Amino acid sequence: MRVAARHVRAALLGAVVLVAAACSGAGDASPSASPAAAGPVVVTFEVAGGERFRVLLTDPADIAIADRLVAGEDAPSIPNGRVVRGETGVNEGFTWSLDPNDFEFADVTIEVCDGIPSDVEQGLVTSDRYCPWSAVIADIQPAP
Repeated sequence: MRVAARHVRAALLGAVVLVAAACSGAGDASPSASPAAAGPVVVTFEVAGGERFRVLLTDPADIAIADRLVAGEDAPSIPNGRVVRGETGVNEGFTWSLDPNDFEFADVTIEVCDGIPSDVEQGLVTSDRYCPWSAVIADIQPAP
């Protein structure tokens, strides 16, 4: 009897493992899944006043945070990156971009890097970093 009970428990455990694996794989194919699974993404941020700017994200940890923010989950939400002047990258319409290799999402930042994208364009944000406190993710798309 003990041997039979052990076999039943093993069979049930195996079934639970199979169901869990199937459920975790099913979530990856959902329409709400991030394009991040395919690699780098372009995130469009909107700041107070309606201005928008775009950032290339290549770090899987940053992409995961962006996905969490879009899903309404709690995560560091302030984009904080080193400004690269004269190189637009994916930030079309501006003469600057944020370096994807020197980017992070932060909980808090210093005031000197806060502002709107046109402030960076006009040189009013004098910091070498841009960290708009009011930024929210408006869109995430696969990188070109």
